[in-house]
Amino acid sequence: MDHNAQNKIEFIKRKKDVVMKFISRLLSLSFLLLLSTLLFAQEKTGLGSTMRSSGRIYVVIAVIVTILIGLFIYLIRLDRKIGKLEKNN
Repeated sequence: MDHNAQNKIEFIKRKKDVVMKFISRLLSLSFLLLLSTLLFAQEKTGLGSTMRSSGRIYVVIAVIVTILIGLFIYLIRLDRKIGKLEKNN
């Protein structure tokens, strides 16, 4: 890919920078799309009001919160395991 790289470390560092730029752009785009969706979701009619009136919205929120808490717990445990492995090596 890059024939001008003098050593492998410089090439890997440059490659990581490109990947991180791509990921940051992708996250920024998804954030902007989410923001625009939230801004246009101000109408009182539709599925949201139906779910609010029947009380189902609280079930949906509870499921989403449960999933997010599970993901955070998983990430914390994974971080601790990786930290222990790094200390052993």
